Order: sequence, then C-alpha cells, then structure tokens
Amino acid sequence: MKQINTVTGTTAPEKLGTTLMHEHLLIGWAGWELDGTAPKFDRKTALKNCVETLKPLKDLGLESIVDPCPMDIGRDINFMAEVSSASGVNVVAATGLYKEDLGNTPYFRQRSVEEITEVYVQELTKGVGETGIKCGIIKCATGKDKITPYEENALRAAARASKRTGAPITTHTEEGTMGREQLAIFASEGVDLGHVVIGHSCGSSDLRYHTDMLDKGCLLGFDRFGLDLAQPDRLRLASLIGLCGIGFEKQIVLSHDSVACWLGRGLELTPQLARLVENWKPSHVFKNIIPALKKAGVSQEKINAMLIDNPRKFFQN
Repeated sequence: MKQINTVTGTTAPEKLGTTLMHEHLLIGWAGWELDGTAPKFDRKTALKNCVETLKPLKDLGLESIVDPCPMDIGRDINFMAEVSSASGVNVVAATGLYKEDLGNTPYFRQRSVEEITEVYVQELTKGVGETGIKCGIIKCATGKDKITPYEENALRAAARASKRTGAPITTHTEEGTMGREQLAIFASEGVDLGHVVIGHSCGSSDLRYHTDMLDKGCLLGFDRFGLDLAQPDRLRLASLIGLCGIGFEKQIVLSHDSVACWLGRGLELTPQLARLVENWKPSHVFKNIIPALKKAGVSQEKINAMLIDNPRKFFQN
C-alpha cells in the first residue's frame, strides 16, 4: 500500500479519513519579511491560533488537511509539523512555486525546467532543507486568462517530479480560467490526470468548463467555499449540486482555501468586503455546505465520496 508523506511522518491513504484538500495554516506574500512596519510575527500565538482552529474540526469529523502552500509564499514546514502534532490533525505539505505575479520569482525564472524538477524531487524524497520533513504533494499555479512561460516551466517541472516520485499535483487557477490548459500541459508530459486536482474550479459556474476537465479524468477542487469575495457560494453550490446530479461526485474534492495566520500584513478589508468572507473558515463546509447539499438531495454517500473516498484514491493513484 502506498504511503503518504505528512509533516509528522508517513501514513496510509485509508488513514486520512475526512480530508479538506486545500487549507492554509500560514501564508506570507513574497517580500513580507521586508516590511519593518508590519506587526512582528508572534510564532507562539500563531501556533496557538492554528491549533485552536483545527481542534474543533476534529469534533466535526475532520482527520486531515492538505496545506498546499508553495515554497515561495511563506511556507514553514516546521510550523506545520508543530501544529499537526499539537492538534492531532494530519497535515500534508506541498513543494512547488506560486503564480508569477505573486510568487518570489526572480531566482526561479533563471532556472531550467529540469533544475526546478530536481528541487521538487528533493523536497518530496529527502525533505525540506535540513528538516527531514517530506512534502506529499506538488503545487503549481497560473494567473487569469493566460499561462506565462515561467508558470509553464513550473507546471512541466511539477509533471516531471510527479512521474518520478508518484506524488500527486494540485493547482491554483484564477477566476475559473486555465484549468483546461493546465491539463493539456500535464497530458503532454505523460501525467496520469487522475493524479491531478485542478484547484479553485468553483471560481467558474460554467458547467462546460467543468465537464471538459472532468471528462479527461482529473479531479476538480470546489475548494473556496466561504470566499464570496471571489465567487458567491450559491453559484458554487449550484454547480456542485448539478455535477453531483450527473455522477461526477467521484471526481470532486471540497475545501475553503482558508488562511489561519498571516506573515506580515494579511487581508485588509472594508466592513462591506469583510461580510463577503465571514464564512471563510474551515468549519463552513461541515456546518453549512453539507446541510445545503443534503437539502438539495445530495446523498451522504456522495458527500463522503468528496470528503473521504476521493482524497484517499487521489493519493493512492
């Protein structure tokens, strides 16, 4: 049986249990450490906040999260391990690079695809830096309506690292665009698309966009629930209910893309905008989205597929 790298060791896929496939413990936009006027990062308080966020979720049935923070926007692998140990929630960390406009890109723009691939492979097989903590998934990202040459290099590196190590891939898409193009790049590199989650696919309510990708065998991330600032939940739900109604629940995973703690300055929102993210927290799926799905006639079996069976099979592929 294939073993999954978590930040506290390896585990078998069947032991993941109920899994949120896209949540963040800690994020810092590239350059955060240069802002001397920002609040100083209090690691002890941040750790406490993350643990207090995760522990109540265990009472709701959560057993694991995937934290796909790429290496260039504040990923702290030791922090993840401390949170996992203290909370009792499995955490799967990612290697990979973020999209060009928000990542820390100057260095990696000068690297070849094969050089980037080697970085990913090392973090998946030997560990991050000197920590010995291994990543269990590869993250890559593209911006809205286009894939830059830099982003394509990162996608191809992700594909090659996945083929060499068996690690699956999860992606960031912007406003429901470029998922099909991401898949075309992965397919050209020979990746098994059942090993890929196209993230933030719920940013689009275009069912043609969704079914085009699902027909290729990948999984879709309906993984920004609560982030009405980007797309209203009612549209995410309408799309999800429709896709479940025609049998695609076996290729969908759920999450929020929530951020528990920020390095430097986090989101600064007006009161009006803050109301659009009041449900953007990792309990929202359990407390609000699952009841809405059930009310619409989605069975518990299909809900279990999206939260338990699909994550397990995704890591087994």
